[in-house]
Amino acid sequence: MRFAVFVLMIASSVLFAGDVPDDWAYHPMSQPVVPKDAKHPIDAFLLQKLTKAQLKYSPPASKTELLRRVSFDLTGLPPTPEECQAFEKDQSSSAYEKVVDRLLASPHFGERTAIWWLDLVRFAETDGFNADAHRPNAWRYRDYVIASFNSDLPYDRFIREQLAGDEVNPRTDSAMIATGFLRHFPDEHNAVNLEQRRQEILNDITDTTAATFLGITLGCAKCHDHKTDPIAQDDYYRMQAFFAGVWAIDHPIWTNEQKATYTNKLKEWEQRTAEIRRKMDELEAPSRDQAGRKQRSRFDDDYAKLLDIPFKQRTPIQKQLGEMIDRQVQTARKFNPSQLKGEAKAKWDMLAKELAKHAKEKPTEPQMIMAMTDVGVTAPEHHLLRRGNWQKPGHEVDPGYITSIDRNPAELKPTSQTTGRRTALANWIASPMNPLTARVMVNRIWQQLFGEGLVATGSDFGLTGEKPSHPELLDWLANDFVSDGWRIKRIYKQLVTSTAYRQTSRSDQGVEVDPDNRLLWRSPRKRIDGETLRDAMLAIAGTLNRTAGGPSVFPPLPAELKAPASWKVSSKVEDQNRKSIYVYVKRNLRYPLFTLFDAPDRNETCPRRFVTTTAPQSLMLVNDTIILEIAQSFAGRIRKEAGEDLAKQHERIYQLALARTPNELEAKALLNFRKQHGGSSEESLFDLCHAVLNLNEFVYID
Repeated sequence: MRFAVFVLMIASSVLFAGDVPDDWAYHPMSQPVVPKDAKHPIDAFLLQKLTKAQLKYSPPASKTELLRRVSFDLTGLPPTPEECQAFEKDQSSSAYEKVVDRLLASPHFGERTAIWWLDLVRFAETDGFNADAHRPNAWRYRDYVIASFNSDLPYDRFIREQLAGDEVNPRTDSAMIATGFLRHFPDEHNAVNLEQRRQEILNDITDTTAATFLGITLGCAKCHDHKTDPIAQDDYYRMQAFFAGVWAIDHPIWTNEQKATYTNKLKEWEQRTAEIRRKMDELEAPSRDQAGRKQRSRFDDDYAKLLDIPFKQRTPIQKQLGEMIDRQVQTARKFNPSQLKGEAKAKWDMLAKELAKHAKEKPTEPQMIMAMTDVGVTAPEHHLLRRGNWQKPGHEVDPGYITSIDRNPAELKPTSQTTGRRTALANWIASPMNPLTARVMVNRIWQQLFGEGLVATGSDFGLTGEKPSHPELLDWLANDFVSDGWRIKRIYKQLVTSTAYRQTSRSDQGVEVDPDNRLLWRSPRKRIDGETLRDAMLAIAGTLNRTAGGPSVFPPLPAELKAPASWKVSSKVEDQNRKSIYVYVKRNLRYPLFTLFDAPDRNETCPRRFVTTTAPQSLMLVNDTIILEIAQSFAGRIRKEAGEDLAKQHERIYQLALARTPNELEAKALLNFRKQHGGSSEESLFDLCHAVLNLNEFVYID
């Protein structure tokens, strides 16, 4: 028996290794033919390896298990009792497919899918570092991502808009918002070493672009040729040269008519208030100028002198560095009335009251987009940095691709305002001929649904990463993805309608041969993430606010955590209970529930969250006042919907939380629990609801 198992284990290892070359990801995609072993193409590929390992699929999951699984995977929410009942009653062969179509059409699909994408692009609403300053319009990028997934925006267009939306579609607000992808780098905006700061920003953008879209560790070639992958140091800086001219902007959202109206009204307001503002400026000028001079003095003379050069006369690099200085100086020059004393303060206050009388005449500032463009039609020179040191520039490099993939020169087509470099890069990444892009994306989707990608290292398709467990399946999916117009929802539907996805997770038939379940002989069991856990608790408690989009919200923090002044709890309870995707993302203070359940800090790209099991997770679910309040709301809903009958209460609790009814043994245990906690009292119902929120069956997806 042991010998047979040993032989099977050897066969299984051969199945995983196969004939895949070490640098497989840099080779053009193959054109595999679907095996004829199953009706579903995904199953046909998977069953080939299962059969060779003398394994097979596990039995199908029950209807309730399957509905709960697919509901969480596609929308991040548990199914309602009514949805469970309708699915159970529908005995047609298309019953499950109708459920899948409904979930893919739900606005919650984009919200669920956006979570892992925002991890990848290190989305946050603050700068990070010590100041961790607020980014007031960053949330628009989050909403763009959600809308893109919901509308099934083709993935190749999704790429082009994020890298070069200002070039490929400059008149569309959504395309400008998409360039926020290039603005999510952590930034110490008050740094005085500007060339170093600029280089760190370029490094971050380059590394994140490569990891997100290409699934490679390009940053390993920053200081020298990549130690394992076929990437030269020149390749790194050629790729980085596409971003050498980037220029951060706040772009207004308005039509030409709205712009004209705003301009006219502002001109009228300025004329009416000119004398008042002149007098106020005279009072403010000494303190403003002093603060500006002090801030300017922090910089070396070579930097500070850039402010004395008219903007149009600056070189591209002078424009970029000068803007960094100017932002700091202008921030320092912001006036605070407390800086004035005595008679000057009294005069200023009187003038401020006069100015306030004209407040209604002043037009409202336009809404702004946090976007990225180029500093102009010419980019600064870009150099290879010896050992990656910004102080040791080497030879100049032009924009170019990874030569092991494409040795052709980049075709740059400048626009009237930009270099056209980022469009060239976006077109190359989004090309059907690129061997990485489609593979990486379908692998990421597979990872979301099966817990682990066909390539386990989702952002490292290189030689140090894992080889694909099913290379033919990966290439077939990637080819199909491209040929069908890069439609993301179709990939999701293909995966969740496979037999592999629909099988039970309650099986151990292959544990000796394939203990990691790489061959998918059962459905993987997954723990829900912190965002989904919070949403699920609010949903079953009946307090979840499903309003979509808009500025982020601030739910209460645990009582024992001293909230910073910047965390201003939303005044309306319904806003506090909005979905977790809309909770403010502060780099230096992640929402505690999300942090405990392994959410990343968004300082760098995160391709896959670690799943830990720790005591603080249990302690929070048991003791945290916020969780206790949710349990109280859950109990209130149960009493309202099920009345005073204990059996009906227990049935409703299980239907809402676990998508099933309690079995006979559980029903007796629930009654005993209630007797020990006060019978039909409100306290005993609360205790039971709280206990259910702590069940493994609630926190995990079978």
